[in-house]
Amino acid sequence: MTAAETVVEPVAPVAPDRVARLPLLPRHLLVLARPGHVVKNLFTVPLALVDTPVWTASALWRCAWAVAAFTLASSMIYVVNDIADRHLDRAHPQKRHRPIAAGHVPVPVAWAYAGLLAAALIALTVNAPPMTWWPLVAYLFLSTAYSRWLKHLPLLDVCVVSAGFVLRVIQGYAATGTPPASLLLTAVFSGCLVLILGKRRHELAALGTGHRPALDGYNLLLADHLLGLTTTLAGTTFVLYLNIDAPIEAYPPIVLALVVPLGLLAAFRYLQAVLVLRTGGDPIRILLRDRTIVGCALLAGALLAVAQLNARYPHLLTWTER
Repeated sequence: MTAAETVVEPVAPVAPDRVARLPLLPRHLLVLARPGHVVKNLFTVPLALVDTPVWTASALWRCAWAVAAFTLASSMIYVVNDIADRHLDRAHPQKRHRPIAAGHVPVPVAWAYAGLLAAALIALTVNAPPMTWWPLVAYLFLSTAYSRWLKHLPLLDVCVVSAGFVLRVIQGYAATGTPPASLLLTAVFSGCLVLILGKRRHELAALGTGHRPALDGYNLLLADHLLGLTTTLAGTTFVLYLNIDAPIEAYPPIVLALVVPLGLLAAFRYLQAVLVLRTGGDPIRILLRDRTIVGCALLAGALLAVAQLNARYPHLLTWTER
């Protein structure tokens, strides 16, 4: 395949959807499902375990099924969304290299692939351990509506994407059989808003509004104000969750004294990446590869894990609040 066949210029009216090199097709289909984004499900669905009084093998097994179901569901949505957005993606300097937009995966093949993922999802949920699947169904309906028209509505677009992560967490609660912690759900919603707004701001500053119609309802000033508001909300609700709902009764003041600065430093670093370094186009990449954010997350996670162990099994640790 020549360079002229593999590079699609932004001004091209139609990309050669019929072009696909069969030896590379499985690789392009794998890329189309975005396996790197499975971390979204690995980090959000199991959050319900922090509120589970006792971790049983059954609860962990059901949680693993929930992660697998959301992985299949989100992969299917990615495929459908890339089919719908292939014309807009060709005008984007990075997204034009996606398999459908670049013509590596023909549209009929992509639809068949989405159908295969849907069939696998149905088979998985039918054979899964007993649990409520309404969050997954709600996610599919919400994501489909987002792909069709909600993504074109400013402000509502970012809220819908964040709601998808909340539904992941609720599915985790359904798997573990524990009631959802409203403060944790609020913290997840607002924290995801921070990441999505950072991505929107990066797109505005670097690419303008042509590739995403909803960006016509934003400007840099609004994005900056919304980033500040949602970052404050995320931090506040997370601290309230630790104080009120989290099972760390043994010594919450110590945990807060150590975890809050780490959380603030991680938030500062992300805002620096978005506002100063202008690298906010891929929030997942930042969260997984930025050393400051990863280090803060690991330290905070270790502290919270120790607090959880002390609350659940106080005989294992002697460091308790007097």
